[in-house]
Amino acid sequence: MINSRFFNRSELTGFIVLAAVLFVILPLSLDVFRLNLVAKYLTYAFVALGLVLCWGYGGILSLGQGVFFGLGGYCMAMFLKLEASSVENTKIQSTPGIPDFMDWNQITSLPLFWQPFHSLTFTILAIIFVPGLFALIIGTAMFKRRVGGTYFAIITQAVAAILTILIVGQQGYTGGINGMTDLRTLKGWDIRPDHAKIILYFVEVVLLFTCIGIAQFIRLTKLGRILVAMREQEDRVRFSGYSVANFKIFAFCMAAIFAAIGGAMFALNVGFMSPSFVGIVPSIEMVIYTAVGGRTSIFGAIWGAILVNFAKTSLSESFPQLWLFSLGALFIAVVLAFPNGLSGLWADYVQPRIDRLFARKPKSGWNGNSVADGAPAE
Repeated sequence: MINSRFFNRSELTGFIVLAAVLFVILPLSLDVFRLNLVAKYLTYAFVALGLVLCWGYGGILSLGQGVFFGLGGYCMAMFLKLEASSVENTKIQSTPGIPDFMDWNQITSLPLFWQPFHSLTFTILAIIFVPGLFALIIGTAMFKRRVGGTYFAIITQAVAAILTILIVGQQGYTGGINGMTDLRTLKGWDIRPDHAKIILYFVEVVLLFTCIGIAQFIRLTKLGRILVAMREQEDRVRFSGYSVANFKIFAFCMAAIFAAIGGAMFALNVGFMSPSFVGIVPSIEMVIYTAVGGRTSIFGAIWGAILVNFAKTSLSESFPQLWLFSLGALFIAVVLAFPNGLSGLWADYVQPRIDRLFARKPKSGWNGNSVADGAPAE
């Protein structure tokens, strides 16, 4: 059963502010280059949103979300690379019609697992189901054996490291350390011009709000309440007759799918995909985005992804020698000062002031509460 109110007052305010910023303020105030940077930041917001479900609600800390971000990104990149590798575009190669990195590695025919990615429909399904199935396998293997906490986090890190090594080592099939570059068109539509970047930005924002709606729907159902209960008292939930492992698997799979969607949009917006976005370091950065924004807040995590990446870009431009130290100091300061992230700052300081600003003065003869709101009249 779902709550009658999809958003409470604080969440509704956050929804309106985020929608106004992403749909109106940023497109009107930024040039195309900066708007495309925001689109890149938003790809990480999908990952942060998934971490809210599995870490913030379910208490499952995954340090390998870069794996699913990379799987989604590589699925989309494979489709785009095949489009860019038509016989006409690759006629100077020894073997026309295959990606350039395959030709450089003396591969003479398109591998079997690449061939379905000629289809956009298959690619979209693969973006959802390949990471979801991989998360299902990992989750089943771990949670059915009651492996969790620090051990699960370490295992997900190991998976991220293994996948990175695999991608780099199989250069002839994946592009290796350079990744997949020169991604130009989507079903014949050139994704490089300015107008295409703007369209892709709005498509991504719509997708992000769709995922926000899905996450909020889950949170308001019995499933969402059980996830939160598991985070607080896992043994009590288990003793109540619920299969804790199945709920954890579901949350982990949803987080993987959200991350994969972000990875696919990254490949579209940036025009390449490489193993540098798959490994341990990017996976830990994704957790930092969520922690800074607030791991129990959907909108807080999204703002965390946007603001941390904005700070990363600004500091690297202003302090090229010191930006890593500055960014690290900023992370530490935010986490120490605001344990609940930026969403805690909003809930504790900003929202109460907004509520007081718009609060109506009670009429004489009333106690300040409305009968329609469920408060009994005196």
